[in-house]
Amino acid sequence: MPTVLILLVTVPLIPALAATSGRGRLTAAATAVCGIVVLALAVSLVPAVSGAAVRIGFLRADAVSVVFLLATSFLYAAAGIYSIGYLRGERHRDDYARYARRFHVGLNLFAWSMVCAPLMDGLALLWIAIEITTVVSALLVALDDTNAAAEAAWKYVLLASAGLGIGLLATIFMYYAGAEALGSSYDLAFAPLLTAGKSLPHTAVQLAFLLAVLGYGTKVGLFPVHTWLPDAHSEAPTPISAMLSGSLLAVSFYAVLRYYQIAVAALGATFPRTVLLVFGIASLLLAAVYLLDQRNLKRLLAYSSVEHMGIMAIGIGFGAPLAVAGVLLHVVVHAAAKGNAFFGAGVLVHKYGTKDIAGIRSALSTLPWTGPLFLTAVLALSAMPPFGLFRSEFQIVAGGVGSARTAVAAVLVVLVTVAFLGLSMATTRMLFVGGADTPVRGEPSGWMVAPMLAGLVVLVMLGVHPPGDFTDLITRGVAEVGGAV
Repeated sequence: MPTVLILLVTVPLIPALAATSGRGRLTAAATAVCGIVVLALAVSLVPAVSGAAVRIGFLRADAVSVVFLLATSFLYAAAGIYSIGYLRGERHRDDYARYARRFHVGLNLFAWSMVCAPLMDGLALLWIAIEITTVVSALLVALDDTNAAAEAAWKYVLLASAGLGIGLLATIFMYYAGAEALGSSYDLAFAPLLTAGKSLPHTAVQLAFLLAVLGYGTKVGLFPVHTWLPDAHSEAPTPISAMLSGSLLAVSFYAVLRYYQIAVAALGATFPRTVLLVFGIASLLLAAVYLLDQRNLKRLLAYSSVEHMGIMAIGIGFGAPLAVAGVLLHVVVHAAAKGNAFFGAGVLVHKYGTKDIAGIRSALSTLPWTGPLFLTAVLALSAMPPFGLFRSEFQIVAGGVGSARTAVAAVLVVLVTVAFLGLSMATTRMLFVGGADTPVRGEPSGWMVAPMLAGLVVLVMLGVHPPGDFTDLITRGVAEVGGAV
């Protein structure tokens, strides 16, 4: 299994290097194949970490990190396949060869950095990995070379860099806390900090946790440090938007979760859970309100991402094992659902030539595959059965009720319902309402449909009957989040 960890952090570099050769078709195929290989490697870790963590050097995989790794690797594979068809739609560009080369280099490096992050054994290495995701993804947001894309990338760089500066300060405070108990020679690895939890100075840990939630929360998209997210998701190329929403936000939440584990071990559960509940409710409230009146399709999905990150924060804030299990499941199913939604949105934008919701009409009949698949993605994001998000959100709400936080659980249900109304109204207008200028019926590319079919399979499978090994992984992850080493 240690060999698997090494392969995970090296395989995505192969297509990134291949892209520099300028051979577009070879690079596209290599990206798709390497994405599938990384997904297979991540799946192979599922039974291995259900008993104990796997380590080699500075790489470490436990149940929590593998949950987030599954989300990233699935979207990497799906985006690699989708990109074959997506780039065919960009062949009209005068600088197509340069665009495709930069796209493939960036996509693979972005995936590599997000694969590395949950495998880093230590808070300092984790900060470095997430900082790399910022640099690479900012360049990808600006890839289309439009004024709007440049503005979104610049805004993203400013806010994310400020957030990660706060995250670095959190790392420093946690190092100070650890040095008080472990001596100055320790390396911020997770296991020693968790073991020494009760010996850590409380004030330093409280400051570190608050700074981590605010700093990494900037990348997660938590209110009030979410403002970069709608612009970046709207202007990035569609495969990148899917990875930003389904993977990057989750990887950043993974960093918050690691600080949460240490804070619970040092301080007890009350303080860290209260902090996450406050940020989660505020984020969910903001997203629900903004989803009611969105005119841009990709911004609509971006605010849906804020909603789901808020749900995850609330679920961890509930603290009940059932709610934590729901959050870990939510990480994976949200990646599949949001990937499908952005992939479908990309097809709609390509077909209709606009991101404006008012300009997209009769899409269900115009796009015989994408229309229904986009509809199922929206229903999944709205927590409709039989999809996986129904199971995960039901577990989160049930955990909240079971932990005597009935009022917060009720607020969660109300706000999720408001968000559903916003998503459903926009989707109904695009898919079912007729328009005067409807494009010719047909899909732009089968490569853009295939990953959505795979995402649908994942959503139904994890909603109806998750595999036994995956259930064991979630169970072990719940124990780890609860403070077990």
